Amino acid sequence: MERLFSPWRMAYITGTDQPQACVFCAALSAKDKESLVLHKGRDCFVVLNLYPYNNGHLMVVPNRHIAALSDATPQERCELMDLARIAELALTEIYRPQGLNVGMNLGRAAGAGVVDHMHIHVVPRWLGDANFMSVVGETRVLPEDIATTAGRLRPVFQRLAGEA
Repeated sequence: MERLFSPWRMAYITGTDQPQACVFCAALSAKDKESLVLHKGRDCFVVLNLYPYNNGHLMVVPNRHIAALSDATPQERCELMDLARIAELALTEIYRPQGLNVGMNLGRAAGAGVVDHMHIHVVPRWLGDANFMSVVGETRVLPEDIATTAGRLRPVFQRLAGEA
């Protein structure tokens, strides 16, 4: 029998790594080399999900700490959608997914992991990506580490955002 170890997930599973500060505000202010931020726009930014559903799972986030889409300014709403579009293009170019999930979870009851800073998830999907490991073992197998994912996506975001 083979074993897949991912000890870094234990703190997340048990809830002992719950941050005191907002993870998105912290990501936005982190030094670039330490950050999972792929792109910073005028009003919003794009960041990789530290606990991804699939490789390339990213989020589009307003710079301002707001809880709901209804709190966003027209400029923020416009940039959220523009960056979600660029995310679609970048993920399609790099990962060639067979589909994408794009959506928001507003409020704890809706499944929001970060309740008070709204964000849009963009998740690449492939047929069969939810296999027995996820269903039975409650474990995701990700073939690429997050630093490599960031390294692959950053230049594409830079190019696509420059073209937009």
